[in-house]
Amino acid sequence: MRDIDHFIAGEAFSSSGRTSDVFDPNAGEVQAKVKLGTAADLQRAIDAAKAAQPAWAATNPQRRARVMFRYKELVEAHMDELAELLSSEHGKVLADSRGDVQRGLEVIEYCCGIPQALKGEYTQGAGPGIDVYSLRQPLGIGAGITPFNFPAMIPMWMFGMAIACGNAFILKPSERDPSVPVRLAELMKEAGLPDGLLNVVHGDKEMVDAILDHDDIKAVSFVGSSDIAQYIYSRGTANNKRVQAFGGAKNHGIVMPDADLDQVVNDLAGAAFGSAGERCMALPVVVPVGDDTANRLRQKLIPAIEKLRVGVSTDPDAHYGPVVSKAHKERIEHYIQMCIDEGGELVVDGRGFTLQGNEKGFFIGPTFFDHVKPSFQSYKDEIFGPVLQMVRAKDFDEAVRLPSEHDYGNGVAIFTRNGHAAREFVNRVNVGMVGVNVPIPVPVSYHSFGGWKRSGFGDIGQYGQEGLRFWTKNKVVTQRWPDGSVTGENAFIIPTMG
Repeated sequence: MRDIDHFIAGEAFSSSGRTSDVFDPNAGEVQAKVKLGTAADLQRAIDAAKAAQPAWAATNPQRRARVMFRYKELVEAHMDELAELLSSEHGKVLADSRGDVQRGLEVIEYCCGIPQALKGEYTQGAGPGIDVYSLRQPLGIGAGITPFNFPAMIPMWMFGMAIACGNAFILKPSERDPSVPVRLAELMKEAGLPDGLLNVVHGDKEMVDAILDHDDIKAVSFVGSSDIAQYIYSRGTANNKRVQAFGGAKNHGIVMPDADLDQVVNDLAGAAFGSAGERCMALPVVVPVGDDTANRLRQKLIPAIEKLRVGVSTDPDAHYGPVVSKAHKERIEHYIQMCIDEGGELVVDGRGFTLQGNEKGFFIGPTFFDHVKPSFQSYKDEIFGPVLQMVRAKDFDEAVRLPSEHDYGNGVAIFTRNGHAAREFVNRVNVGMVGVNVPIPVPVSYHSFGGWKRSGFGDIGQYGQEGLRFWTKNKVVTQRWPDGSVTGENAFIIPTMG
């Protein structure tokens, strides 16, 4: 039985006390124990961060970027190892695990250009002999609290930006699949990052609260469920921290009558069921406009869904693997029954799926509902599993209104050949990230990620220029170099721009 320790000050640190089981979702069996840390363990990490951060902040951005370049190369060299480790604890198939790592690496690539990104603004001659310029300076110590569904990508989104900007970072990953975050930290040390700048502490609510309450942590980034995101945001900001907290989602895919339905079906198969639907940018709701569109789409969807292959994570032919835990499997099955009870038409039922030789694994077959209504609780809530719900819209206005009025506002997509309809939809829909014939509109690394409404608390997005703003503070300098000495009554006059 493996023990998974904290990573503090550049080495493994084993705390005593409580542990949590880490499962192999394919077999449904415990494969490791992860240590659940305390406030004392967090303090050890903060002490290491405080000792290392000032020198790192004083390191010029080009040298910090060189560490990022080496880190990128190391992660690429260990891609297979990381993907296999990720799949063994999360359950997603290896192709999805490699994608998880790769999307994190794209932000690391952005961080390699941090000298350019950190350049401030300069105005010469803002007043008589007066110049004004701005500086982006690190906050000090930041922290990230990350979810189980992307144990490589989301930590790299956070610590890559924070460290490149000159901060130290403390990562609290999900206790369900904690091994990859620790391995990523080990590789950062190997890339040349000084000890103490990236620490990994494991834990549950006790550790989260310790992070939110500690005065030395200046900023917290979180991704997880909306209720916890709101809690993180409220408690963190009450303690005078900068907080970005991203929550759940119920993303809609609007299908116009002129859409290429074969392409829509292909996109939905991946966006709704890939990674067993355990993505905040999954597409679990499809909204065909008009009954004719809905009927044609349904006719094509059913055979495509029935052909999806569910298998173990290492099966190269599997479209997706098990969900992360037995409790999560039961939660998804509860929502399937809820939707039936509410009056949804269960077209394809994924419950009761078993895999020979892995009967204890946490598998759920693909599930498809038609005639789902906006009043259903199963529509309002995030199911976070391989369940696709069809909500029929009578016209374009209703199709815009459905995602706009939903409590979540993370992502949305529209499928159409009509440029005017797409443009109108983009302008009117009340959602933070929009795809036009793109089913999972996660922005590239040099833009920024962030949802609206209950999908995002705080007003600054992840990575890109938004991430740069989050992990730095702006300092503006107004300077004058007069000839000779200034004395007397003019010595302390506030300069004007006239």
